[in-house]
Amino acid sequence: MPIATIAVVAGAIGAGPVIAAVQGEPVLPGRTAGQLLADAAQAARSGLKPMSGTVMQTASLGLPGLPDMAGVGGSSPAALLAGSHELKVWYGGADRFRFALPGRMSETDLIVNGDQAWLWESEANKATRIKGAAQAGQDRQQALPTATTPQQLAGELLKRAEAGTVVSVSNTERVADRPAYQLVLAPKDASSLVKEVKVALDGQTLVPLRVQVYAKSAAEPAFEVGFTSVTFTPPSPDNFAFTPPAGTKVEEKSLSDLSGGGPEARQERAEELKGEVTTVGQGWTTVVVLPAKDLMSQARPEKGERPGGQDQSAIADALLKSAKPVSGTWGSGRVIQTKLVSALLTDDGRLLAGAVTPDKLTEVAGQK
Repeated sequence: MPIATIAVVAGAIGAGPVIAAVQGEPVLPGRTAGQLLADAAQAARSGLKPMSGTVMQTASLGLPGLPDMAGVGGSSPAALLAGSHELKVWYGGADRFRFALPGRMSETDLIVNGDQAWLWESEANKATRIKGAAQAGQDRQQALPTATTPQQLAGELLKRAEAGTVVSVSNTERVADRPAYQLVLAPKDASSLVKEVKVALDGQTLVPLRVQVYAKSAAEPAFEVGFTSVTFTPPSPDNFAFTPPAGTKVEEKSLSDLSGGGPEARQERAEELKGEVTTVGQGWTTVVVLPAKDLMSQARPEKGERPGGQDQSAIADALLKSAKPVSGTWGSGRVIQTKLVSALLTDDGRLLAGAVTPDKLTEVAGQK
């Protein structure tokens, strides 16, 4: 998990499904799926308009043997794996935005206001001044630890609306009390674990309001993120003003400290991995193949190496214990399956993973 999750996860663990859509009479002009996709793409190119709202994320991935998450803090990556999490969003422009993660008795905020950027963690009574935010320019939102929003997830999923997808559209949804279109993307390939993805777009602005990912094995979404309330008006400037309270521990860190080296360092790491990571297939049934040692070094960091390390190690151990032995002409290994993702660890040191059935992974494993 990237360090960006410090601005994503919140409390309310185990609250159950949220963000219900209310069906009603059609209130929006009819659009075909092709027209809606084209219009949504044009709206995305125009850039996000000022807005504010509350986002709720719910995950029910069916991870086998997952350790108890009750003691996992809101800033831990492990908290993303189960339950419901709230995020409050204020967006005044590329150089003025704020994300707030309310916890049970705490709050974590990322505030960017021009050349000022702060990370506020009330539970630790700590404020981190982020140096270099002004110099990041248009890369600022990629470099800073921001959050997963419906817009970001929808942008990735809509790229998959290709030849291998059945696309349909309705104009009778209501999300966050706003009329919305809903695109339904259903993979054609039976080896995909994804039954369908529903993307709700605001009827006026075509901004993605909600994304729901359904697994073939469940009636409720395995993952969803969406607005429970939203307003498309400029937020008050007060939302972006921040002064550390008296007695707060104040630190300074650079963008590279928070983002793992910034865009240039990430690009350099991506180049280094090119020779080790390969992909097989495309679209919904893409399988990623990489050396298993790379995964385990991330899942089991050294003690004190980074926040959430012990949680990630416990989860890795639990998943490995639940793995089932498999074998074939390619050799042998262990397979782990959740509602949306399968992973195969081979005895010859490979990790294969994708939103596909275990049978698909073993098929790919034989294609050395």
